[in-house]
Amino acid sequence: MTTTSSTPSSSSSFSARRRLTLAAACATLALGLSAPTAQAQATYPAKPVKFLVNFPAGGPIDILARALGDALQKGLKQPFVVDNRPGAGGNIGADAVAKSPADGYTVLLGIDTTFTINPHLYASMPFAAKDLKPLMILGSSGLSFTTAATAKAKTLPEFIAQAKVEPATFSSAGNGSPGHIAAEIFANATGAKIVHVPYKGNAPAVMALLGNEVQAGIIATPGVLPQVQSGKLRALAVTGRQRSPLLPEVPAVGELGLKDLEFEVLYLAMVPAATPEPVMQTLRQALHKAMALPEIKARLASLDTVALAETDAAATTRLATAQARYGRIVKSTGMKVD
Repeated sequence: MTTTSSTPSSSSSFSARRRLTLAAACATLALGLSAPTAQAQATYPAKPVKFLVNFPAGGPIDILARALGDALQKGLKQPFVVDNRPGAGGNIGADAVAKSPADGYTVLLGIDTTFTINPHLYASMPFAAKDLKPLMILGSSGLSFTTAATAKAKTLPEFIAQAKVEPATFSSAGNGSPGHIAAEIFANATGAKIVHVPYKGNAPAVMALLGNEVQAGIIATPGVLPQVQSGKLRALAVTGRQRSPLLPEVPAVGELGLKDLEFEVLYLAMVPAATPEPVMQTLRQALHKAMALPEIKARLASLDTVALAETDAAATTRLATAQARYGRIVKSTGMKVD
């Protein structure tokens, strides 16, 4: 009589061993892949970090970047070096960050208009929105509608009435800058006629006002504050949703029945989209701590900036809402920048 053995064949034993070996290899590979991420979190930052500012030195975002860099250097024990790369409404600097290694050592400190307005304003963009992601929206700030102290118009409604008859010249920090956008919004909403005169930064735009090269400018409040306080310039209104603590006697545009002129700038920290989440988390935590420091709060107040410290979904939603609004405005005005 023939009997059948219950002992597994040698080929079956080999297959089982191979499956075990394969499982062990996969586990080792998974550990190997996760190790760099864990190591990045544990060792970051291990060298100086670059804060790339995509607007000229001396402007509000540059001032904020330098203050935050000092605070983060103390907290993370590595230098945070500011590198200014202005031009093309912030596109040049943003593109440099988008194309930098996604390792947390190059961080964009900029403003939202590069991402919310420029895609509508420029015929082509050097980077895609998906190339960068918001690390944090640091704060928001309005602008001041300013004229020379010798200007005939003493109020914004008076200025509008004059500009409907004769075009008014406006200075700004450059093509595609917040002041340029705000001036176009002003013209579109009021029917006033304007001639935009771009300069290379806020400081030259203010000097143009002081030198009577232009009749008006919509400029970051800290940039014109000393001249307004000294009587050399006159602030007719601020573009924020409420009055500026720096110029409490100056009305907000909404108070004048001109709510369509409301315009705020968002200050952003952005990183390449592929930056590891543990590295981003280290940066976010450091920024949150820095934003709570008395010296940073004082700096924000001096820049007429409301602290937001928004991250993740809140930041993405705010930027998307702004982009939709400005897209409608750019389309209706026919604005273009070559």
